[in-house]
Amino acid sequence: MARTEQVELTCLCMIYKDDKILLQNRIKKDWKGYTLPGGHIEPGESFVDAVVREMKEETGLDIFHPQLCGIKQFPIDGGRYIVLLYKTDEFEGELVSSEEGQMEWICRKDLENINTVNDLTELFQVMDSDDLSEFQYVIEDGKWIVVLK
Repeated sequence: MARTEQVELTCLCMIYKDDKILLQNRIKKDWKGYTLPGGHIEPGESFVDAVVREMKEETGLDIFHPQLCGIKQFPIDGGRYIVLLYKTDEFEGELVSSEEGQMEWICRKDLENINTVNDLTELFQVMDSDDLSEFQYVIEDGKWIVVLK
């Protein structure tokens, strides 16, 4: 059995202030709805540098001291897709949107009233918890199941 596998590395970041979270109203057909901004980690790029770069590209904001707060993973053909989950409340700059979608500050209490991506609630559980660090999709009998650890 091989000890290595193909991995696609990405990151997401929860930028927050008070009771508001910065979300992207994603327009791409593959993952529509409000979600956290993020993107791919380039080969050889530090994970922290990647999340800082991605937040600048997608939000226009310079973030500082992003804290790793969890990992999301799911199987893909030939390997695994890994999303490093970060959060920070330290940022500056002027908010902009990108071709990926409109950036908006959303109050946490209003999340149930907007169209979020399917797994945002579970993602926030991991990111907000001191007892959880992993969000994993497993496939059982052809169905994708969320496992939080």
